[in-house]
Amino acid sequence: MIELTESELLERITEEKRLFVFIYTPFCGTCGVARRMLEVLEQMRPNMPLAAANILYMPRLTEQWQITSVPCLLKLEDGVPINRLYAMQAIDHVFRFMEPDPG
Repeated sequence: MIELTESELLERITEEKRLFVFIYTPFCGTCGVARRMLEVLEQMRPNMPLAAANILYMPRLTEQWQITSVPCLLKLEDGVPINRLYAMQAIDHVFRFMEPDPG
């Protein structure tokens, strides 16, 4: 999972049609568990467009995207947040969230 700053993330979302961003804080235990789940999923789907960003270093995007807590897995399409996952209950739950939308 690539770690991005706010400016790097802004650049990346212009390059990717679809991107998942794992938003966390470094001292959050639940964030650590969620990160491990995402690392497992990344091994299963290495081409999944996934990045990580520390919420403490992205104040503008936190406000713009209305991130209310961490961990947060944000689904972006064409640079626009279309869905958020805050409760990463189990790997299969996160996997289904990351599946392409039907249709």
